Amino acid sequence: MPRIIPDIDFDAYLRDQDDGRAKVRPASEFVDGVVRLIHGEQETNGTATPWPKVENRLRFRPGETTLWAGVNGHGKSGLLGYVVLDALVAGDRACIASLEMPPAATLGRMCRQAAGSSAPTPEWIRRFHAWTDDRLWLYAHQGQAHADRMLAVARYCRRELGIDLVVIDSIMKCGMAPDDYGAQKNFVDALCALARDTGLHVHLVHHIRKGESEKSVPDKFDIKGAGEIVDLVDNALIVYRNKRKESQLENTTDPLKVDELSGVPDTVLICEKQRHFSWEGRINLWFDRNSQQFLEHAKSARRYIDFSNDEWKTEWRR
Repeated sequence: MPRIIPDIDFDAYLRDQDDGRAKVRPASEFVDGVVRLIHGEQETNGTATPWPKVENRLRFRPGETTLWAGVNGHGKSGLLGYVVLDALVAGDRACIASLEMPPAATLGRMCRQAAGSSAPTPEWIRRFHAWTDDRLWLYAHQGQAHADRMLAVARYCRRELGIDLVVIDSIMKCGMAPDDYGAQKNFVDALCALARDTGLHVHLVHHIRKGESEKSVPDKFDIKGAGEIVDLVDNALIVYRNKRKESQLENTTDPLKVDELSGVPDTVLICEKQRHFSWEGRINLWFDRNSQQFLEHAKSARRYIDFSNDEWKTEWRR
């Protein structure tokens, strides 16, 4: 089953003891990186999204930090869980620190996504958890966790477990007051440095300021906290749930209108920033409530993980 990080003395991981000497390197060591930068090979570096239509326009590269922002209830955690699940299928190892949800709730949603079903059988659930061994860990703590502790957990995950990506959900559960912009900036800066120095990818969840209406599409200027947060991270993504469509569906019985609305996306993933790749834009997604999957087209079939081959399979449409 998914490994729960045990009670460990994290003090040894609170501070990196490197005195700086190891980072003074001859320029020639960086030649391969410069070649990739100039000739575009970096585009295929990192983990892809679950949606083939995105191609290489958005990837989650080693050493980067991605900010996931959105209004409460707009599906940030669910969408990010689906991204992590796809990364596990691709061979990555991950640790999720879901400070707002118990582990069973986090895993229950991922299990439904993995099965492409609202109610996978107990046998399938056990097979899923066996499959996650040496792929998925959870930091099983609910509630506030000090920023230094979360840095220590991330450092431990990378150094001792060889984990590729860490999810911290969310900034506001990391022991900082909502108006303590200095502490928020320092925490995000430290996370970015840790990712950059170790090759870890950090997925960091944050919230959007409440606007006049949830039906207004937010942008990076609506992200809560210090403005430097967006400046510091490598990638900034906003998850927007189409409440306008939901309202229209609730208020119509016209089958033609319902059919018309089916082509309108349920969720939009907005890429507001990519430091190392120029693409910014919107990814339209359709939410399947039964499986909790975010599908790339209105008529896309749900998928399930084939554990024997470590790959997604599409369910048979009758």
